[in-house]
Amino acid sequence: MIGMVTDPAGKGAYVREMFAAIAPRYDRANRLLTAGVDEAWRRRAVAELATPAGGRVVDLCCGTGDLVFHLLRTDPALAVIGVDFTPPMLDGARARAAREDRGGRASFVEGDVTRLPFEDGSFDGATMGFSLRNVVDVVGTLREARRVLRPGARFVNLDVTKPANPLVRRLFGLYFYGIVPLVGGLVGGSKTAYRYLPNSLTNFPDADGLAERFRAAGFRDVRYVRLGFGAIALHVGTA
Repeated sequence: MIGMVTDPAGKGAYVREMFAAIAPRYDRANRLLTAGVDEAWRRRAVAELATPAGGRVVDLCCGTGDLVFHLLRTDPALAVIGVDFTPPMLDGARARAAREDRGGRASFVEGDVTRLPFEDGSFDGATMGFSLRNVVDVVGTLREARRVLRPGARFVNLDVTKPANPLVRRLFGLYFYGIVPLVGGLVGGSKTAYRYLPNSLTNFPDADGLAERFRAAGFRDVRYVRLGFGAIALHVGTA
């Protein structure tokens, strides 16, 4: 299938190059493809995090910083570190910070989320948005997220999932595998990338399966809620 990467060793490099190519138009494409509803999903994710006032949060695979800036709008006293391994995405995030982060509370680090450059128990919360299905090792990434959290802190993951309702699943398939590559290719600047992004869901666990992987990584009190007619899953786990 076009856009699929079957070799785990090559997936990281492929994903990095792909996101580097679409970075300049990434935010615009996201808003268009979701009619802006993705912003409401991110607000819900931030609300579920429930960090202490002025705490320290890490956003994994931060991209251009969408979740980072949602976090800071909720609590300007937070210190938020965004981690991503794609330099052009980080360039976009830093440019946004220059415009939006008046308090200088956001910082960005180039790094691999499967090997985070932080000590154990460094953060009061962690987030990840629309990226977990792109990593090489899902459980390994979840273990790293848990490792850097203080006991009792939450990790919130927001991502696309397979709808449970058969009719919705059929309609979602038409949209995700048909319209997204077409419109994303035109607006986002890379047809190849917007073919890969839907196909990345094919081998990704469904919502129940991802909850099991949260537990396998050591999270407790794992739960999830479906959004977007069941096509989006918001998972929460406690370290």
